[in-house]
Amino acid sequence: MFQEKMFNKIKLIVMIPAFNEEKLLSSVIQDIPKEIEGIDKIEILVINDGSTDRTLEIAEKSGANYIISNNSNQGLAMTFKKGIEESLRRGADIIVNTDADFQYNQKEIPKLIKPILEKKAEMVIGNRQVRTLKHMKFGNKYGNMIGSFLMRVLLKNRVTDASSGFRAFSRQCALRLNILSDHTYTHETIIQCTLQKMRIIEVPVEFRKREEGESKLVRNIWSHLKHSGAAIVRVYLMYRPLKTFLSIGIIIFFIGLFFEGRYLWFYFHGQNGGHIQSLLLGTTLIIVGFQIATMGFLADLIDANRRINDEILYKMKKKECEKKEN
Repeated sequence: MFQEKMFNKIKLIVMIPAFNEEKLLSSVIQDIPKEIEGIDKIEILVINDGSTDRTLEIAEKSGANYIISNNSNQGLAMTFKKGIEESLRRGADIIVNTDADFQYNQKEIPKLIKPILEKKAEMVIGNRQVRTLKHMKFGNKYGNMIGSFLMRVLLKNRVTDASSGFRAFSRQCALRLNILSDHTYTHETIIQCTLQKMRIIEVPVEFRKREEGESKLVRNIWSHLKHSGAAIVRVYLMYRPLKTFLSIGIIIFFIGLFFEGRYLWFYFHGQNGGHIQSLLLGTTLIIVGFQIATMGFLADLIDANRRINDEILYKMKKKECEKKEN
């Protein structure tokens, strides 16, 4: 669809999830460029996540093209998901997600979408260069750095700012995203794109100090790490179950063999009356390791079914969006 529309008009939708951001939302909307080279139409979508202040009123007065609202506060992940779906229904060829707190410089959107226009990437992440930020809290800074490091180790990619919310998606990438987390979308989208072999590029962006209020997502760094960690593990298990369970099972199995070997060594050296604990522990670990490995094969069969469902869902979403456009 995106390749076909390259010969026609290209629409960019900038989506802004917002929860109680009446003081800064207007500045974000006004900061979005009105014209970008290579883009024929720019539209702004605000997703009001059940705000209790004047966020909805400010969005209407500040020039947002579309506004949708959650009846109650559903959290960033669900609000992001709703924004992606609405942007696709509105015919977006490229979708940019940005925050409503005015920490990102919207004038850098052309730089953010350039790799997609040049067909060099399906997703582009605005790298805040967290290590150099002096205004970011110590816990948030090193929590971000540790989380990004673990993602690189897990996925073997080069993303250095996995928590950045300033990012762009091609239409094909957005159609293939299926958000399951109820906390945040940032890590989950990277995992899905990486494991589906989509190209991800980072570009350096400005990240300003927050002037009003505090982060709605990272109020407590340990809680954020717990929720993000759970989301990472869950999504990785969904996409790489055989590798994960088989690796864990083999490790436990060989630890069990070590204790079995320890018992046999003492047994054949005349100490057959003791070290029964090694025999029991080794036997237990071998059984557990074998069971976990078996779970991996079963999970892999379920994963094959998930991939079929993902493809069906992709085609259904694509067909639905094409109908909306026509």
